[in-house]
Amino acid sequence: MRTTRVTAAALLAAAVLTLTACGGAEPVKSSGVTQIAGGQSGDKAATVLDRPFNKPELVLTDTTGKPWNLREQTKGKPTLIYFGYTNCPDVCPLTMSNIAVAKKNLPKEDQDNLRVVFVTTDPERDTSESLGAWLKAQDPSFVGLTGDFATIQAAARTLGIGIDPAKKEADGSVVSMHGAQVIAFSPKTDEGYVLYGEGTTVDDYAKDLPKLIKGENP
Repeated sequence: MRTTRVTAAALLAAAVLTLTACGGAEPVKSSGVTQIAGGQSGDKAATVLDRPFNKPELVLTDTTGKPWNLREQTKGKPTLIYFGYTNCPDVCPLTMSNIAVAKKNLPKEDQDNLRVVFVTTDPERDTSESLGAWLKAQDPSFVGLTGDFATIQAAARTLGIGIDPAKKEADGSVVSMHGAQVIAFSPKTDEGYVLYGEGTTVDDYAKDLPKLIKGENP
């Protein structure tokens, strides 16, 4: 087993202060925003944290327009959390699609037990309705959350994920800069103990999900 093992504190201390620019642009520096900097080992996509992240105290609005409490709604459930936005042309839809495809390989009981939470980094445009429509095309069971940007940004930072407010580019497009990590939370401890980068494939998730469902190390 060659899975990388690092501490959450080490990841934060080694933060490179760069965010993902969806659409193929180069990463850009973001002053004052901390992003996880972690590596993969060999053919393993997972980075296992020796000191896991606590699950954020986060209450936002789901795709039905109702309040959704992250800690309460995912307590005791294997959970994957990703911060992104629906207008992202590449990284975000690919990440969610890879998870959706891999999830279909699980037994029905495990599929029903897994929680996949997508938190928007562009809440001004990602309303409950638009977020729901976008996620329905990926997997109807995926949870979409929107709300106050400052609240979302603060929660992301507790997980070492940096996000910047969406801004309009010279060509008129609106871009949301964000860390592209997926964090897996254990059903045993409710702590975020495994990290995946944007290069994680369908096969990577398909191999790891059965263990993540049980709260085991991939």
